[in-house]
Amino acid sequence: MKIIFMGTPDFSVPILKALIQAGHEVVLAVTQPDQPKGRGKSVSFSAVKTAALECQIPVYQPKRIREPECVSHLRTFEADIMVVAAFGQILSEEILTMPKYGCVNVHASLLPKYRGASPIQWAVLNGEKTTGVTTMQMDVGIDTGDILEKTEIALAEDETGGSLFDKLSEAGAELCVRTLAHIQDGTVTRTKQEEAQATHVGMITKQMGEVDWTKSAVQIERQIRGLNPWPGTYTSLHGRLLKLWKAAALEGGDSDQAGKVVCVDKKQLIVQTGEGQLSLLEVQPEGKKRMPVDAFLRGYQIEPGQKF
Repeated sequence: MKIIFMGTPDFSVPILKALIQAGHEVVLAVTQPDQPKGRGKSVSFSAVKTAALECQIPVYQPKRIREPECVSHLRTFEADIMVVAAFGQILSEEILTMPKYGCVNVHASLLPKYRGASPIQWAVLNGEKTTGVTTMQMDVGIDTGDILEKTEIALAEDETGGSLFDKLSEAGAELCVRTLAHIQDGTVTRTKQEEAQATHVGMITKQMGEVDWTKSAVQIERQIRGLNPWPGTYTSLHGRLLKLWKAAALEGGDSDQAGKVVCVDKKQLIVQTGEGQLSLLEVQPEGKKRMPVDAFLRGYQIEPGQKF
């Protein structure tokens, strides 16, 4: 099929490449405008732009895809279908109905659960045992269109937002190719989403990484995994920032002592939470690299009773 592909981050790249490898003609890659990066404000390309240029696919980077001139530009490509994967802009009804087969979205959850911008992180944050990818026929709502196909993925006990991101990206690539084949041969089925089961998740923010020690050890441990690699989970000790990269939830303790160091020796550092205790396994002091907790304890004086 003749495809216009819309996507921006790393998640989208395996999907784009899988479509090319399956023999489809990707006539245009649409992605977000270049962004300034770092102190020098050098221009940073999106992952999709980089991949598209490597594959010699024309790239289009509109600030607002809904503008009339943008719609007109898309129309000139006479695409059979548009495939959207984490593009980052809302499409107008005029765009959604433009191609012969409409627009198909690859969404990183089992819709209607976890509609919205950050379904991958929230699956970890909420302690889900399984999640997955859904291909959906897009409509004017946010992730509300008919479900085409799904694939399910089990979460590992040590699953992070980053590791799940990679798994769902690869699963989404396979599912997208399969869905397009079924669309093309007329065997795809469309299933309405059950609104009563819908949940919505918003953007992940940097502020979400701060630890609230009155929460349970289980919640904080999930926070550490779910927000890895970005924005990371952090607390403060002796007025200095300390990032937490790996921990284990333990039972017991006194919830009235939340945030206090309850056990420390050469190899372990255990902190009381609002329910249970948290054994810190990998940390990153401000201005330093990530390190196992035993290495951290060799360089920092920590005493029982000190408070995070």
